[in-house]
This record gives sequence, structure tokens and C-alpha cells, in this order.
Amino acid sequence: MGKTALATRAEVAEYLRVPTQTLHQWASAGTGPPYVKIGQRARYDWQDVHAWVAAHPRGPRETVSLTHA
Repeated sequence: MGKTALATRAEVAEYLRVPTQTLHQWASAGTGPPYVKIGQRARYDWQDVHAWVAAHPRGPRETVSLTHA
């Protein structure tokens, strides 16, 4: 079985470009990427982080009308 380095909250926050406090709030609300607690520290499996990102829809996209008024 291969080893995978677990990411810190700071590393995941940097990757997602959000403050670490946002990850903490998401964790409290149960809406963020899955994590494990090791002692007092949250650790994230990168595969879980990538899957969480893929499962969330992107922001609104601009709609282009192909018909003329």
C-alpha cells in the first residue's frame, strides 16, 4: 500500500485560495472537504480534497443567446 502525504489546513487553504479560517468554518458546518483529526490538528488527504472540488459546481456561467430579438 502506497503512502500519501496528508495536507495541513494551511496547505489546503492555499490550494483553494481561501483563508484557513474558512476551512475551519466549513469543517464546523460539515460542508468542507473531509479531514481527519490527528491530535488537535486537522489533516486532509489530497485525493479527498480533489474529489470535493470536483463535486462542487462552478460559479454561474454567462449565457449567450443565439437568437435575435
